[in-house]
Amino acid sequence: MSFDLPRNVILPVDEVDVRLDPNPHPFERDNQVAIAENWRREMDAKPALYDGTVALLSALAYRDNRLVGRCHAVKYSTFMLWRKNRELSGAEHAYAHAVLVAGDNALVAIRMGSHTVNAGRVYFAAGSFEPIDFRDGIVDVDFNMIREVGEETGIDLSAARRGPRYHALSTPSGTVIFRRYHVAEPAVEVARRISAFVAAESEPEIEGPVIIRNAADLPDGLMGHMKPLVEWHFADKQD
Repeated sequence: MSFDLPRNVILPVDEVDVRLDPNPHPFERDNQVAIAENWRREMDAKPALYDGTVALLSALAYRDNRLVGRCHAVKYSTFMLWRKNRELSGAEHAYAHAVLVAGDNALVAIRMGSHTVNAGRVYFAAGSFEPIDFRDGIVDVDFNMIREVGEETGIDLSAARRGPRYHALSTPSGTVIFRRYHVAEPAVEVARRISAFVAAESEPEIEGPVIIRNAADLPDGLMGHMKPLVEWHFADKQD
């Protein structure tokens, strides 16, 4: 199966069947020394980094509106080396975005904190899949979305109205799986709540909220994969 899916186009996704393989990822198995050396350099630059566990793909395909794949639990230090060797690694990254839609149809994204790997970058609150996000060995995308948004912003999306289906955008840097989550409050109120949460945190992961009101309202620091998602939302394709 390897990696077999269209690139740079938004795909409708009815089911995500990405399974956690208990075996070591070949990239981590074969690069232990390089991983350790790179991690020392990363820690020298950003001492707040934590070597937790994330999921890294060894296969992903798009078949009949389904994403089917295999991933492995790896250390974050492995992921950091992979970021520098994407094309030669035999591995890819998939992650999820809850597209947070306020009651006035504006989008509410976040800007990452200065101590993080993506310092200053803007995207929807998100994080890599972790072992906790898998149910019976299959990734629970919505659980990951709700968990990450709650951890980073304090917003609980568990009762929010969800879009009827997922979509995915695959690029050479990774595959983002996304879905609209609608809340009733206008964007300024959602942003106020996020700002209050960040102010109360001793070590917040994000700098604060970023409101996006139309397809041309692209903030500084916007991650490259976000522009197509913003344009998709404001094209009024409500699915």
